[in-house]
Amino acid sequence: MARRIKITLSYDGTGFHGWQVQPGLDTIQGAVEAVISEIEEKRVDVAGSGRTDAGVHALGQVAAFTIDNPIPIYNLRKAMNRLLPAAVRIIEVEEVAAEFHPRFNARAKTYEYRIWRGEVCPPFERLYMRHFPYPMDVERFMRASQVFVGEHDFTAFAASDEKDALGGSKVRTIFDSRAWIDGNRLIYRVRGSGFLKHMVRNLVGTMIEAGKGNLDAERIRALLDPGVGIKAGPTAPARGLFLVSVEY
Repeated sequence: MARRIKITLSYDGTGFHGWQVQPGLDTIQGAVEAVISEIEEKRVDVAGSGRTDAGVHALGQVAAFTIDNPIPIYNLRKAMNRLLPAAVRIIEVEEVAAEFHPRFNARAKTYEYRIWRGEVCPPFERLYMRHFPYPMDVERFMRASQVFVGEHDFTAFAASDEKDALGGSKVRTIFDSRAWIDGNRLIYRVRGSGFLKHMVRNLVGTMIEAGKGNLDAERIRALLDPGVGIKAGPTAPARGLFLVSVEY
């Protein structure tokens, strides 16, 4: 009997070309599909809650697939972790309803972006932080984060995407958006109904510009106007971004 399996996985995105399968390139989706297909002894397609870009990390990405194999859940997790690269780990496995889809059923996602503010970035932080030791008003950065809360058109904060041809809405709801200092780390966390390509990285780049005094709250709000016709940014590097969790 076919079984729908939901997995929660964590990964270091440094050595991968993002989530989505790309011919000839190492991707997270490709690695997971290869492993579960080996266990199932036939091709298995794995659907994710969304795509993460090359170099982006995850603490709690969610994916799902359908198999016939009767292997117990606990043993399935062990088998997958034994076969997967060390940079990818299955944290949880559960059997769910046949109609479950990790993207279409998601209610909210949380992302976190990490910035190292110290003059010298420790070597063990460099792959997981944006190093920005330059002068910046952190209070302005924090205040700018509040502008994004609510339902807005985030077209100005989205990179071009092949899905643009479908004409889908770029209106998203941000439930929470805040930043804080933790030692030399400046942490930004955002929870929303969904996110567009490069959206969080562009939010961060815009907040950095606010911290540098190049943007104020009024100009940031103007970027959220439908049909504004200009792009926000610059885009913050991928290495500082983590997909924290997906809610259902």
